[in-house]
Amino acid sequence: LREVVPGLSRLAFLWNPDARGNLLDYNQTEGAARSLGLQLQSAEVVRAEDFDRVFSAITKERAQALIVPGVSPLAFANRDRIASFAQTNRLPSMYAQREFVDAGGLMSYGPILAESIAHAADFVARILKGARAADLPVEQPTQFELFINLKTAKALGLTIPPSLLLRADQVIE
Repeated sequence: LREVVPGLSRLAFLWNPDARGNLLDYNQTEGAARSLGLQLQSAEVVRAEDFDRVFSAITKERAQALIVPGVSPLAFANRDRIASFAQTNRLPSMYAQREFVDAGGLMSYGPILAESIAHAADFVARILKGARAADLPVEQPTQFELFINLKTAKALGLTIPPSLLLRADQVIE
């Protein structure tokens, strides 16, 4: 987002603190934002009814961009609504899942889902063959995908730097 919005200083983080893993995402994003001199706005959504209140707060606090982390069934189910809010309010947005970009979000960067599923299947096979779950290593994703929606960039009046386009796995035109 910093490459797309060079003067970025205020960033909204739309998350569900009740969703497993989101607290870690928030804490890591908060640390990264601090090191980059960015002000991070926590926009907590626990129920679908929270979206209007949270969208109003994001607008009121004049966020310049929006991040939505992965592993949030609530956000995923409302991805069209979130992407529409971001476009309507001219907020460059970044997501962890490609489906948000398909819904009109600006960019996504996250692990390749097929790789994660393959690792999960491998772990299931090991356990079925007698391995103890506690003995299996904790693994982090090793491959990530970057998707960029140029239609959304144009609608927001943004120019995506060529260096970022070259790193993209897919560009929607």
